[in-house]
Amino acid sequence: MSPAREIIPQVRVLIADDSTVMRTALVRMLESSPIIRVCGTARNGAEAVEKTKLLQPDVVTMDVRMPVLDGIQVLKQIMRESPRPVVMVSSFTLDGAQITLEALEAGAFDYLPKEDLSREAAALQLRYELVEKIEAAARSPLALGKQPFKSSFFANLESDISNCHVVPKVLVLGTSTGGPKALQDILCQLPGDLPVGILVVQHMPCGFTAAFADRLDGLCKLSVHEARHGELFAPRTVYIAPAGQHMTVFNNRADQVQICLADSPLDTTHKPSMDVTSGITIGQNKATCAVYGMPRACADRGVLQKIVALDQIPGQVLSALKHRPSQ
Repeated sequence: MSPAREIIPQVRVLIADDSTVMRTALVRMLESSPIIRVCGTARNGAEAVEKTKLLQPDVVTMDVRMPVLDGIQVLKQIMRESPRPVVMVSSFTLDGAQITLEALEAGAFDYLPKEDLSREAAALQLRYELVEKIEAAARSPLALGKQPFKSSFFANLESDISNCHVVPKVLVLGTSTGGPKALQDILCQLPGDLPVGILVVQHMPCGFTAAFADRLDGLCKLSVHEARHGELFAPRTVYIAPAGQHMTVFNNRADQVQICLADSPLDTTHKPSMDVTSGITIGQNKATCAVYGMPRACADRGVLQKIVALDQIPGQVLSALKHRPSQ
């Protein structure tokens, strides 16, 4: 028996989608899991708000585009009146990506891209990811009624990374479920005069990473954009790995650092993947994770040199870089 099934005997889910076909498909997919039960469905935004209050589901799946109230309006109302994990369902389009990122900012637990259900492979992939995210959402602090963990960023600014005798020249951030919000929290606290560049590996569908980079660029003191193959790696800049490509850096013949985007290695579970990076390692602790997945995998492998709360990570980064922001 898996840990998820030991901890959660049953997960009650409300499905909100204006498409009868999609609602029926989502019900069938979710009830393929022995621990998930669909407790209700909603055809529009107003009905979704009403049924969330009435049925008190553990998790809600929410279509981004719905009549009466759209998914963003419903999400904000749910988070204000009856907070619980909400998984957004969105299209692959640029407009859909931007709305989905707005939903994550408003408190959505995670998101899923809508697939063409006429293709069997796409439908199977959606079912796998949907069940995985619903089970993860049901284990999140919000679902379990726990308050988010808080600590002081500035109080930890002086703490050192154990056995750190060299100053890193590259900073790499890797995130998965709950990652977009965590990345925003970290990057927005880093100063604009950071002496190194940052590589970001975030698992996202194709079409989402460019919109994500644009959004972060408008929020951070650092420059943020989707990485391009062969571009020079520069300080004070954040490079988001495009979906479907690994990202590394190398020294060219002129001893300049360049970014390399590639399909290889082919044997990784995710692309881009953190498995192709190495260096000083800092992991987020369990108490502040939306889902203790990627940090737990690193902790279990014994590759983390420091495990800290989310809001302590910027201070640990500056400590490792031996950098004090200019006033």
